[in-house]
Amino acid sequence: MKVILGISAYYHDSAAVLIVNGEIVAAVQEERLNRIKNTSEFPVKAIQFCLNEYGIELDGVDAVVFYDKPFLKFERLLENFYANVPKGLSAFLKFLPEWSQKKIFLKKEIRRELSDLYPNAKQKIELLFSSHHLSHAASAFYPSPYNEAAILTIDAVGEWATASIGFGNGAKVELLKEMHFPDSVGLLYSSFTYFLGFKVNSGEYKLMGLSPYGIGSSDETKKFVEKIKSNLVEVFEDGSIQLNQTYFKYRHALRMINESRWKELFGIERRKEGEALNQQHANLALAIQQVTEEVILKMAKTAKELTGSSNLCLAGGVALNCVANGKLKESGLFANVWVQPAAGDAGGALGAALAAFYAYNPSVNFKCEKKQDLMQGALLGPEILNVEIEQYCNENGIKPRVFENNDELCQYIAEQLFTNKIVGWINGKSEFGPRALGARSILASPLALDMQSKLNLAVKFREDFRPFAPIMLKEEAAKYFDVEHPAYYMQFVHKIKPEFRFELPENYDELPFNERLKIPRSKFQAITHVDFSSRIQVVVSEEIMMFNLLKRFRSISGAGILVNTSFNRNGEPIVCNLKEAFDCYENTDISILVINNYIFEKKEINA
Repeated sequence: MKVILGISAYYHDSAAVLIVNGEIVAAVQEERLNRIKNTSEFPVKAIQFCLNEYGIELDGVDAVVFYDKPFLKFERLLENFYANVPKGLSAFLKFLPEWSQKKIFLKKEIRRELSDLYPNAKQKIELLFSSHHLSHAASAFYPSPYNEAAILTIDAVGEWATASIGFGNGAKVELLKEMHFPDSVGLLYSSFTYFLGFKVNSGEYKLMGLSPYGIGSSDETKKFVEKIKSNLVEVFEDGSIQLNQTYFKYRHALRMINESRWKELFGIERRKEGEALNQQHANLALAIQQVTEEVILKMAKTAKELTGSSNLCLAGGVALNCVANGKLKESGLFANVWVQPAAGDAGGALGAALAAFYAYNPSVNFKCEKKQDLMQGALLGPEILNVEIEQYCNENGIKPRVFENNDELCQYIAEQLFTNKIVGWINGKSEFGPRALGARSILASPLALDMQSKLNLAVKFREDFRPFAPIMLKEEAAKYFDVEHPAYYMQFVHKIKPEFRFELPENYDELPFNERLKIPRSKFQAITHVDFSSRIQVVVSEEIMMFNLLKRFRSISGAGILVNTSFNRNGEPIVCNLKEAFDCYENTDISILVINNYIFEKKEINA
């Protein structure tokens, strides 16, 4: 069994991945292609892309592997409803038709979808199912740079497991310990996402971005932490937790929490989406972030004790909490920490395929001397070809500027960035996972004091408090952030070194949190969050144009650092094709659009 198609679907973040002989050929989330953010739909377009990328039809695939075991999940749901009778009747009545019509007969449903997609397929494809947390664990370990490692997976819930500790050694991944539903770090964090007015399963990163506005030394924040740990969750030394279910409703209702009990506990109303944020909200966000970090560090300590490894691999939705990842790395508990860039359910499609490959090929020559990870920079999705650009320009009467020399292109764009132009940047294959890593990015200078606000309000159309991440050369990461580890995927938050920080006003913590945003904090204002932190991405490959661009920007500005945010507007998936790129470019304050070696500037459109 060599050619394996992994899929995730029906819950959120549907995706497809094709591996051949254990190597990743193609990977893409369905949302990039059907344009429905966090879509749960069967990944029809993603499957087509993956097979087309390798030049095969469905008959050329040895097996299709689904990232979840639906019968185990159905068992958990039924037992949960039964345990909560008579509560949850409305939720049960909503849940039953969907499961009885589709999910409980998932094997039949997947075969039907594949048959509709490839009606001329001659063979009946082998269909396999991997457990949810094995999929996460496999996605974390097999592509990692390590031949052996502890594995920690944390999310909301799979079938029964909500977190797991495993060990990867050679071609074998073994799960050693699990925490089970209803106790879940992911569901606890998502409950605060909901209470603070963000959308569950997509707004958790907003909660994380809000937390640095909290004041850690304030009595209110400390009381919030105390109330969380004494009323909502008991945290044990091994990192396992027990949630006080009297405060939660996710087991038997169509909402996360008992709102009246939370209001009584914290003394504030649940924030409605769109309502103004205040210091109480920020302090509560910081409190749950601190509790989450404590739990993750204790889980990691247990993983260290169980495996004895000096390497740690992370996956699952909670592994996208890059603030906690940074604290984990800085703790020194593990010498090396690697996070799967597609840590959520999309990455489960990759893990399912890899788990099946190594299960059926146990004697495969595992790459024992890996020097770097096998994710290929996560650049595994669709790309825009020059012939497509030429056709689009001819059809729309657009005259681009074409650079034959990459050095000249990067020099020109670096100069424009230094004058505070905002650039939409598309180059090569698109990224797999939630982060734009320099292939589908919006770029800007980090030096302008107002760039964060400008990007949020006039380009991304999102909340002004949201931070932006830097993309930088390796030397800059070491110089300004004391980061020597391979932080390639925007998965770790670290603070800028003290010598590069500006002195803050004495009354800084007393200022309204939205005013603190405007206070100069460092030379790189646009990528320095209010607590001096940044979500780091380091570029080391000289083969990609971003490396050249950063070098050129350094020659002009003195530092090879740029603002890097995903090429999309709020609520939309990252752009994939030309039409989407131009739509975002033309309807925002992006000044210049770069696609491969073609440059478009608004003054030249329709010239």
